[in-house]
Amino acid sequence: MRILFNSKLTEYKDPFGVLTEDESCRLRLDIPREVGALRAEVVLEEAGTDHILTFPMNLAGEIGEYQYFKGKIRLPRGLYFYYFRIYKPNGSFRLFKQGDDTNMEAGDRWQVSAIPKDAVVPEWAKGAVIYQIYPDRFYKAGECDLTGKIEPYTVHENWGELPDWKPNEHGEITNSDFFGGNLRGIQEKLPYLKELGVDIIYLNPIFQAWSNHRYDTADYKMIDPMLGTEEDFNALCEAAHEMGMHVILDGVFSHTGDRNPIFKDAVSNPDSPYRKWYQFMNWPKVYQSWWGITTLPCFDKTQPELMDYLIHDEDSVVARWLKKGADGWRLDVVDELPDAMVHAMKQRIREVKPDALLLGEVWEDASNKVAYGVQKRYFVDGELDSVMNYPLKNAILAYASGKDDGMGLKNTLEMLLENYPKDVLDCCMSLLSTHDTARILSVLVGVGEAGREVEAVRRLSPEQRELAEDRLKLASFLQFTLPGAPSIYYADETGMEGGKDPFNRKCYPWGNEDPELMAHFRALCKLRREEQALRTGNLKVIEAGKNRFGFLREDLLIGTNRSTRYWVLGEGKLLYGVGATQSEDRVIIAPNGFAVIRREP
Repeated sequence: MRILFNSKLTEYKDPFGVLTEDESCRLRLDIPREVGALRAEVVLEEAGTDHILTFPMNLAGEIGEYQYFKGKIRLPRGLYFYYFRIYKPNGSFRLFKQGDDTNMEAGDRWQVSAIPKDAVVPEWAKGAVIYQIYPDRFYKAGECDLTGKIEPYTVHENWGELPDWKPNEHGEITNSDFFGGNLRGIQEKLPYLKELGVDIIYLNPIFQAWSNHRYDTADYKMIDPMLGTEEDFNALCEAAHEMGMHVILDGVFSHTGDRNPIFKDAVSNPDSPYRKWYQFMNWPKVYQSWWGITTLPCFDKTQPELMDYLIHDEDSVVARWLKKGADGWRLDVVDELPDAMVHAMKQRIREVKPDALLLGEVWEDASNKVAYGVQKRYFVDGELDSVMNYPLKNAILAYASGKDDGMGLKNTLEMLLENYPKDVLDCCMSLLSTHDTARILSVLVGVGEAGREVEAVRRLSPEQRELAEDRLKLASFLQFTLPGAPSIYYADETGMEGGKDPFNRKCYPWGNEDPELMAHFRALCKLRREEQALRTGNLKVIEAGKNRFGFLREDLLIGTNRSTRYWVLGEGKLLYGVGATQSEDRVIIAPNGFAVIRREP
């Protein structure tokens, strides 16, 4: 007989999941009587410190062959990992986690966090539909004044041809070719985004830079001339707001480009006040750069003057663009920013705009992330409202592509539900592809990872494309029905394929969209807009494994069927599905189908 404890069940840990600081939490252990336990205690180790807390657990009763022990914990703000110590007449032993079971003296620790009582996220971001735009490749309207555009650069003559992918005569890939997509083009296409069902527009960097990706910032306070002007940005935000949409910007504050005048002064002027803004090992030629790329010199984020420029000044970078109309920031490589900097940024943006959103780029479980040897405090200090949800993405892709029978998706989802504050999870950016990954359509059939010479000419075969589109419908269905803010990477809804950079950054194929996929994405956006349960409702997994996955969101029953058999999902009214039929009061899902039904009261 095993000792029973499962942190996912409220009979053993109540409340489930993340706590608020000093909130009372009840724990219970069921121990076989044959163990002869006298008492127990829970031992909590605070992450990133040597702080240890212990709380007693006392015998509370017996059920059959078991004695059950109960105790309460109250935690200061922080992230904790815990195990149990059980005392017997002749000694004691430790109890650890082993999957959903327990194990003596070996295994993992359970995790629990205590977050600030006043931690809140913007209501408008919960469950919202995000549309990510790579500005140069979305849409071009008119011509921009290129005075001040950093040279050299080239402009493609034809919209839709391949981005430059071959190295130049020096063997370099400069990403300095442009198609001319601009802010006025985005504004002109706002009716399209509104009709699609978009709530938030997330723009990749828009500030002056040399490259087309613009992660090499030259001037944080100037719109890149190829994209337009400050007035164009103001007009875009005003028009988006009038249509009920919000705009968030990409904040690249870990590093700049080497063409940034601040960096140029730092390397050319021995008396430059900006030398200390960067990390020189041997001035002026040896300095810390992002991943060793010398064109991307890293900031020294401990410098007060730099923090004033980026955060604290009246016209700081983060404040300036909120005042100009932005509604929040996505922090690029947030793991490389000190917690103190992220915390200060959160405070500052909320001073300027009380419901501003702060979203971080994190590729792992953000609740317990350790970066560069430092335990990050994104949630326990209320630093971030949201993160990019790569763990969920990976789990959805594994299930949709047949690499997981549903149990992996269940485990990932339950991990997120347990480790992330609910409000944060509700507005986490739930993605399938981005500018950093191959297009989802290519990924779902296992292509997109070959060399550039292959990716430049590769196209999905008709058979591959049919399979990829079926899998994309399933993957996006899960993306839109599971917790979070589903994000569409521009043109994914059209059926665009492509490998990694630069083939995932091709121009939006205006006039050549896949109508069936477009209708599917519109239906998903409409469903999420109309069903509040899909935006913020609680979730309970009811079936996982054998290539089926089913769950509840309040009064909605949702099922996906990758098995070879038909699945009678349950009673209720079919709201949306593919391969699903209403049979009297039941819904039947065919193989590779999925459905959302409203249960009878």
